[in-house]
Amino acid sequence: MHAFDVLGDPVRRRLVELLAADDAPAGAVSRVVEQEFGISQPAVAKHLRVLREAGFVAVRPEGPRRIYRLEPAVVEQLEEQVARYRALWSQRLDALETEITRGKRERKEAEQ
Repeated sequence: MHAFDVLGDPVRRRLVELLAADDAPAGAVSRVVEQEFGISQPAVAKHLRVLREAGFVAVRPEGPRRIYRLEPAVVEQLEEQVARYRALWSQRLDALETEITRGKRERKEAEQ
């Protein structure tokens, strides 16, 4: 599954945000997401499973709790993918700026 497909869901994006701050037990992140999105614990567990299966998070047992952490390699992968789009956006925004400037200049010349 493509990284943007995984993060296309707002619940999964929020889980990633929470885990980006620090490792956390499943129960802690689940409570936050349950409250914010009004979904059940089993629904949050499904989203955590999608993140785990996609390689976004890792889980380790700690006594009776399951501690989740964001995988740094995934963050690096996302940064690389975003960098490709950023370069494309920059080129197009530069071209747009050129066209806007040209339009202003032509309008100014037409008024004179």
